Amino acid sequence: MQDYHLYEYATLRLMPRVERGEFVNIGTILYCKAHKFLECRFHWDEGRIKAIFPETDLELVKKYAMAIEEVCAGGKRGGAIGELTIAERFRWITATRSTILQASPVHPAFCKEAEATLERLHSELVL
Repeated sequence: MQDYHLYEYATLRLMPRVERGEFVNIGTILYCKAHKFLECRFHWDEGRIKAIFPETDLELVKKYAMAIEEVCAGGKRGGAIGELTIAERFRWITATRSTILQASPVHPAFCKEAEATLERLHSELVL
């Protein structure tokens, strides 16, 4: 099991009407300390989103998602949060909040390759 490393992941959800508690999974984020890995993936099924939430401004939501991607990448483009450690950035993104983009509870597991695991989870949970 030495080849396996602990990782944590969450599903990123679009929840335009927070008070209703309805959401569509639109992304996945994965953090693995051993691999120094923090990345997210998004997928926009615009037909599905518009069918469920017709009033949603998708361009605005995409800008919010791009901000999350920049925080994951780290550095100045991610603003003050982008300057934090990888673990702190993951915790900030997955923190509980009442906004239209929310993270599911964080789940831990073990993997050999973080990027391949992110792709698999994204395919299973979002696509």
